[in-house]
Amino acid sequence: MKTTMAKANEIDRKWYVIDAEDMVLGRMATEIAMILRGKRKPIYTPNVDTGDYVIVINADKVKLTGNKWDQKIHAYHTGYPGGRREIGYRDLREKHPERIVEYAVKGMLPKNRLGRAMFRKLKVYAGSEHPHAAQQPEVYEF
Repeated sequence: MKTTMAKANEIDRKWYVIDAEDMVLGRMATEIAMILRGKRKPIYTPNVDTGDYVIVINADKVKLTGNKWDQKIHAYHTGYPGGRREIGYRDLREKHPERIVEYAVKGMLPKNRLGRAMFRKLKVYAGSEHPHAAQQPEVYEF
């Protein structure tokens, strides 16, 4: 049997909705990263973006285990000298709750052009509403 390599114009992409309410962040993020990469499909090819679109709703209700709400921090750099900044996850949940899921998933994707293209297929919303009803997304169950 001959091995087939996926081509970018032959990929059939689906849309999935994931409800993040009461889900543990890391376990949910690994599943989302697998969907975005296309590793759940039989046509998976490492050098082609074969993944599907993912919509995450209720990102403000995601769970972190242990004391991570108080101990876990997100560190970034502004680009200026002495510009390292830190924000705790409890503060991040109050200001930008969708970024908690985005940071977790982005860390699990490849660090190259292909990974950035995969990350653009992730749509995260803090509430239970999303503007992607026209794409007829399917509910994804774990």
